[in-house]
Amino acid sequence: MNIAHKIIRSHLVEGEMVPGKEIGLRVDQTLTQDATGTMAWLQFEALGLPTVRTELSVSYVDHNTLQMGFRNPDDHRFLRTTAQRFGAVYSAPGTGICHQLHLENFARPGRILLGSDSHTPNAGGMGCLAMGAGGLSVALAMAGEPYSIPMPKVVKVWLTGRLTGWAQAKDVILHMLSRLSVKGGVGRIFEYCGPGVATLSVPERATITNMGAELGATGSLFPSDERTREFLRQMGREEDWEPLYADEGASYDEEMEVDLSSLVPLAAQPHMPDLVVPVAELAGLKVDQVAMGSCTNSSYADLHLVAETLRGRQVCPETDTCMAPGSRQVLSMLAAEGSLNELLDSGVRLLECSCGPCIGMGSSPCSGGVSVRTFNRNFEGRSATRDAKVYLVSPVTAAQCALHGCFTDPATWGEAPAHPDFPADIPSGRHHFLFPAESEEERAKVEILRGPNIAALEKFDALPETLCGEVTLKVEDGITTDHIMPAGAEITSLRSNVPAIARYVFSRTDADFVKRQDAVKAAGTAGIIVAGENYGQGSSREHAALAPRHLGVRAVLAKSFARIHRANLVNFGILPLIFVDGADYDGIALGAKVSLDVRTVAAGGETVLHVEGVGDVRVRNDLSEQEWDVLSKGGLLNAVRARRA
Repeated sequence: MNIAHKIIRSHLVEGEMVPGKEIGLRVDQTLTQDATGTMAWLQFEALGLPTVRTELSVSYVDHNTLQMGFRNPDDHRFLRTTAQRFGAVYSAPGTGICHQLHLENFARPGRILLGSDSHTPNAGGMGCLAMGAGGLSVALAMAGEPYSIPMPKVVKVWLTGRLTGWAQAKDVILHMLSRLSVKGGVGRIFEYCGPGVATLSVPERATITNMGAELGATGSLFPSDERTREFLRQMGREEDWEPLYADEGASYDEEMEVDLSSLVPLAAQPHMPDLVVPVAELAGLKVDQVAMGSCTNSSYADLHLVAETLRGRQVCPETDTCMAPGSRQVLSMLAAEGSLNELLDSGVRLLECSCGPCIGMGSSPCSGGVSVRTFNRNFEGRSATRDAKVYLVSPVTAAQCALHGCFTDPATWGEAPAHPDFPADIPSGRHHFLFPAESEEERAKVEILRGPNIAALEKFDALPETLCGEVTLKVEDGITTDHIMPAGAEITSLRSNVPAIARYVFSRTDADFVKRQDAVKAAGTAGIIVAGENYGQGSSREHAALAPRHLGVRAVLAKSFARIHRANLVNFGILPLIFVDGADYDGIALGAKVSLDVRTVAAGGETVLHVEGVGDVRVRNDLSEQEWDVLSKGGLLNAVRARRA
């Protein structure tokens, strides 16, 4: 068996391990972050359980740490008290980024980790099957419910050679994206093996598995080997190590090979992570901003290499350069060895240990500016500057851009700094976490504190027998969750208040969408969205499904869906339908009336809906029987409540 099959088999609760068939998996660990966690914990609270039923659940605050006004600090207080009440670990603002912290402190080989953040696969760098999901799915996993997904295919990625020169782990995943595209990993787990694996450290592996999310992958895995053991020893938790390898001759559904020795520094161009070119081709392009950090590239090794690249030199005064370490532990190590001084002396601005610029929380580029970032996504407008042009690169490439104020040919960079070993004396970061009381009786005494911005959960109706609606929005291919539910400080501060945040749905794509949707809902009909390929790619933010559902959207007709968003649509009772003939997309106009006899819909089947001005349009779904039951009841929370009752 391969590694993925070994982990899945040991956690299988329901279903068969046949690609495409629905399976249910027991979840060992969960993580939430503040942008998605408030809703997840409200949903868990609604289940009426006294405590989480996982091996470990952690509530991180790392996305919206800007405490401007009462909303964010109120939500942080709510998250702290719910964690103490229900038995989760709490990570306060400034402690670090959830994925970096989880890798350092909690992730374990052979476990299943479910997180309400799409980059949860970061932990796959140490042999943990880590998957991103919507907050409701995570809330139910905390309640002991199995996590249901279609059984993924497993892709063998055979690594040979070793990285040379200025090529970094980031260039490995950018190379993968250039070959496979942002849709190339849908329904797949990528399992890395071969002689090249041993040349990569755990943080380097985590960079690769983290950005597997940009392939659309369910997850990515490396084996748990001696390098994993050494990393856990350095983190002070060698007892968490266990070996995990694929069996000799293990079978895979697909295979590909990457020669690490052949890779050169790469960059993803605006506005998609798969628009990849060699950095050399961009030489001469002026750079207005450089931002380093994020869950993808904020490890000690990443930022040490930046410090070595900048040592004794000054960043270009015309290039605003900032850095956010991934954790307090990373920051402490950089400070202890003097690297932090090198960075500050070179002109780098030090930001808080948080996601920050990656999701438009401060440090936005200037209007029309070129921003070079070590992050994982460069979707249009994600930086909070609508017309910025964002490029994704490795930390050392970013450092070179900061020095020169423009892209330059790596052939001119000289000798690359050596990849560092961890310091002999690594400070622990575990004292920064707030652990819950061991006694359930003590936890029951904790009062959950909620501010006025936290709105009660909405109860949604079941699907009607006949769905009558109107097309309130038509969009093209590649619509991301940032298009649907934009991030940024102003909007994300409303994440606990669905009626308020819903006013911003598609606000940066079609400013009139909410007005049209309001009118349709007031008329007593449903809103229908028509979309192209890979609808909903990007983050796991369930507000991109929950807020449209609040507005009255009941179905999305698309050429194809991204995995997590499709699951979120089902979770909140929005019917995801796929065009049988993609050409039918072209004929459907904004404002067209649509009707569907819901009684003709069967899980995994085809049906016909009538579209005004077009006639009958054939659509299909890829729903399991369980998912169809969830939809018919109006959403996952309704279905679970009914089952428990």
